[in-house]
Amino acid sequence: MPIITISRGSFSGGQVLAERVAERIGYRCLSREVLVEAAATYGVPEPALTQFLDTSPGFWERLTQSRRLYLIFLQAVMCERARQGYLVYHGQAGHLLLPGISHVLKVRLIAPLAHRIQAVMAREGLGREASLAWIQRADAERLRRMQYLFRADWRDPALYDVVVNLEHMSLETAADVVLYMAQHPEYQPTPASTKALQDLTLSRRVQAAVAAHPTTRGIEVEAQADNGVVWVRGSIDEAELLEEILDLVRTVPGVKEVIPELDIRPIFPYPGV
Repeated sequence: MPIITISRGSFSGGQVLAERVAERIGYRCLSREVLVEAAATYGVPEPALTQFLDTSPGFWERLTQSRRLYLIFLQAVMCERARQGYLVYHGQAGHLLLPGISHVLKVRLIAPLAHRIQAVMAREGLGREASLAWIQRADAERLRRMQYLFRADWRDPALYDVVVNLEHMSLETAADVVLYMAQHPEYQPTPASTKALQDLTLSRRVQAAVAAHPTTRGIEVEAQADNGVVWVRGSIDEAELLEEILDLVRTVPGVKEVIPELDIRPIFPYPGV
């Protein structure tokens, strides 16, 4: 059976759908909160990760490395959980954290605006107009965040295998649809897709290890893995950092061999020196 990711707007019923699907097939149900909690093991406080995911990027944030670092940590955790299999994930952009893995069934859930307004009114105690404004504001914030984080419009149906509309469908029927698709051969793990997930996991482990280590935290490296062989690419300022990075990568579980492709940036003297 595939890994199932469910993306949805606020108050669209995504958590309930994920829980029902997971219960019916005996899968673990993973939320964004669990992902954030696990990602905090890399040394980023949970409040910082939560704010990163919940707040639209400001001008100064666009000029920092926070986007890249936090995404590396989140993706490393998502890959680790996905490797264990038997997973239904609901939350922001789960499918975008697992690129190139064919046994991920990507579901988008949408619900009528009237249904969402009623849900906000019941939970937040707001009037109809205030609830509509709340939804519009939340959707706009989510759109900006996803574009900033992944350079993607999360509303694009082409990002999903199926879009489920609750306008004339109950959540039980929606669960039936998801489970029906999940049984089909297109979404089953294959040796190639399992290897792709293993390689992706190892590459993100390596990047997360470099990003989290105090000595190498500000260094941007890319990693590509193939059956335990890891290519490490990027640019560094000091030759002494090369061995530190390679020694660190060799300690990452699953790494059998490291092939360095790191350039050392030249140091240009100031004019007149």
